[in-house]
Amino acid sequence: MSSPQGFRESSPAGAPGRRRSRYTYRHLSQLASYSATNPLRVVAHVDLDAFYAQCEMVRLGVPADQPLAVQQWQGLIAVNYPARAHGIGRHCDVTEAKKLCPDLIAQHVATWREGEDKWAYHDDDAAVSIATDKVSLDPYRLESRKILALIKESLPPNLQKVEKAGIDEVFLDLSAHVHSILLDRFEELKLPPPYDDPTEKLPMPSITALDWKADALVDLDHEEDEIDDPDWDDVAILIGSEIVREVRAAIREKLKYTCSAGIANNKMVSKLGSGFKKPNQQTVIRTRAIQHFLSGFKFTKIRNLGGKLGDQIAQLFNSEQVADLLLVPLEQLKSKLGDDTGIWVHNYIRGIDNSEVNSRVQIKSMLSAKSFRPSINTYEQAVRWLRIFAADIFSRLVEEGVLENRRRPKTINLHHRHGGQTRSRQGPIPQGKILDESALFELAKSLFSQIVAEGNVWPCANLSLSVGGFEDGVTGNMGIGAFLVKGEAAQALKSGTRGTTQQEAEHDMKRRRVADAGIQRFFTKKQSTDGTGDRELGFDHVSPTGDVDIASTKLAEEGRPALDADAAAAATVCDEAQAHDAADEINHVCCRCESSFQTAAELQSHNDWHFAKDLQEREERVISAFAHRPSSSAGGKKTAAASPKRTGRPKKSEPGQSKLKFG
Repeated sequence: MSSPQGFRESSPAGAPGRRRSRYTYRHLSQLASYSATNPLRVVAHVDLDAFYAQCEMVRLGVPADQPLAVQQWQGLIAVNYPARAHGIGRHCDVTEAKKLCPDLIAQHVATWREGEDKWAYHDDDAAVSIATDKVSLDPYRLESRKILALIKESLPPNLQKVEKAGIDEVFLDLSAHVHSILLDRFEELKLPPPYDDPTEKLPMPSITALDWKADALVDLDHEEDEIDDPDWDDVAILIGSEIVREVRAAIREKLKYTCSAGIANNKMVSKLGSGFKKPNQQTVIRTRAIQHFLSGFKFTKIRNLGGKLGDQIAQLFNSEQVADLLLVPLEQLKSKLGDDTGIWVHNYIRGIDNSEVNSRVQIKSMLSAKSFRPSINTYEQAVRWLRIFAADIFSRLVEEGVLENRRRPKTINLHHRHGGQTRSRQGPIPQGKILDESALFELAKSLFSQIVAEGNVWPCANLSLSVGGFEDGVTGNMGIGAFLVKGEAAQALKSGTRGTTQQEAEHDMKRRRVADAGIQRFFTKKQSTDGTGDRELGFDHVSPTGDVDIASTKLAEEGRPALDADAAAAATVCDEAQAHDAADEINHVCCRCESSFQTAAELQSHNDWHFAKDLQEREERVISAFAHRPSSSAGGKKTAAASPKRTGRPKKSEPGQSKLKFG
C-alpha cells in the first residue's frame, strides 16, 4: 500500500541502505527536559507590535488604519504603523509629527497629578502640566499582565516555560510541548532505540514536505539545499510555529492586539526573528538557515552584543557586520578579547546560544522619580510627590505578591537633588509587618525629614524613591512549631500568611502545645503531613521603559551565558522551580521511611520532621552518655593519656579568676 502524498514509510531500525537522521534517541528524550544544548530545542520570541500605541488604540476604539502616537510631554514614545507610513518616528516631537500627518491622534500617557491619589487620563493638555504631573505606565502594565495570562492559558499547564522579557515581549521554550506532539504524530518515535542504545540515530521523519503556511521562512544558503528531506529539527520547529500561530491568534481574538514572533532553536535567534517581519507576522529560522540569517545583521544590534562589548569589538576589527566578524579566526578573537570572551563571541555570531528561558526572572529594585521643571520650593510640595511615589511603587509591589507575602523589599532609598548636589538616605523596611502604601509613605517622609534637617535643600530639582533588596516571603511555611499542632490550629497557621491572622494562629498553636505536654509527646507519634506549606519560588516581572520621569523597574541583568556561571546556576534553580510547579501528579518519596507525598514542599516538611527528631534523639544520647560516664580513674589509677605528668610549680590564677572547691 502506497504512503499518503507528502509522507513516506519510516526507516526500520538497522535497515541497510536507509538514510538515518542526524539526531539521536537521546536528543529526542532531552527535548522533554528543556535541555538548552539540545539541537532539537524550539524557542519562540513573541513581541507586541508598537505596544503602547496598540493599548491606546484598543482603549479608544480607533480603527486599525488610524495613525496614532503616544505622547509624553512634547515627545513621542510609541508610534503605530499607519503613522510610521507618514514618516513619523519616536525622534519627532508632537508639532513636527502633526505637520507630517494632520490626522494623527497624539494621545498623552496617563499621569499622576500632584494632590491626587490615582493615575488618570486627563482631558486637558497634559503636556503643559509637566510641573504638576508625573508619567504613569500602569495602564500598559495592566494590559501586559492580561496578555501574559492569556499566553499561559493557551499552553498546556504542565508543558510551558514562559519568560516575560519586558512589558511587551516574552520568550517561550516550547521544547516539551513539541516533544509531546511529536510522539503523538509519529508512531515510530514511541519505539525504543535499537539495542536500547540512546546514541542510535533516529529514523528519518515519515514526511517529505512541510507546510509552513503564512510563515516568513528564512532562506537557506543555497537553493539546492531545499531539495534535502526535512530532518527532525525541521519538523520540531514546524510544530513550534503552529503553536505560536495559535497563541498569536488567541491574543488577537480575545484582546485585540497583534504581535510578531520569531521561532528558532535559541533565544538570540528567535528575538531577531520576531523583529524581522513586522507587524503581525512570524519568522521561522531553521537550524540550517541560521548562518545565512545572521550574516546580514550588525552584531551591535544583537542581544548581548550591544553596549560596551559590541563597541569594543567594532573598534578592534573595524566593522559592525556579522559577515565580517565571521571571517576572523578563533585564535585572533581569543588573543584580542581573552579566551572565554573570544570563544563565546565566535560561537554566538554563529547562532550558538545556550541561555535558558527563565520563567523566574525577578526584579532587583523599583524606582519612582520626578524631575521638577521648574524646581519645587516647599516641604509640602515634596511630601505630595512622595505620596505619589509611594502609591506608584506599591501598585507594582502588589504585582510582585506583597499582599500575599510572596516577595517584599527590605530597604527603601530616597534621593534628593539640589543644584549640582545629590543627597541620599536609606533605611530598612520593617519585616514582619504589613507593608502597604501608607507604610511606604511614612518611611519616605522619615528619610526626607533627615535630608531637610541638614538644610540647604531648596529649590529641589529632582526626587526619587526606590525599594530594593527583594526577598521571597514564606506562605504557609511555618517552621518546626507547626508540627506540634493538628486540626483547626494547623489549618489556621497554614492559611495565615501575614498580620494578625498569623499571630493569632501562632498564639493558638502555643496554647495547644502546652496542653499537649510539649515536644516529647510529638516524638512518640507518627508525623502528620497536615499543616505543611509551600514556598513561592519566583514571579514574572514587568519591565517598563522610559526616562527618569517614567516609573521604571530595574531588571536582573542577563549576562553572556557562556561566561556567566551564576546565571547558569540561577537558570538551574528556575528549572527546578518550574518542575516543582508542574509536579502535581508526581509522588515524592522519603528515602528514610519511604512515605509518599504529592509535592516537594510536603516532602521537605517531612524531612524537617526527621531532622527535628534526630536532634532530639541526639540530645537524649548526650545526656545519657554524661549520666553514665565512668570516672576519670579506674581502680584509683590514672592513665598517662588521661592525666599527663605535671612538672614545675602550679600555675597561678589569672586576675579575676577564682578556684572552685570540690568536695
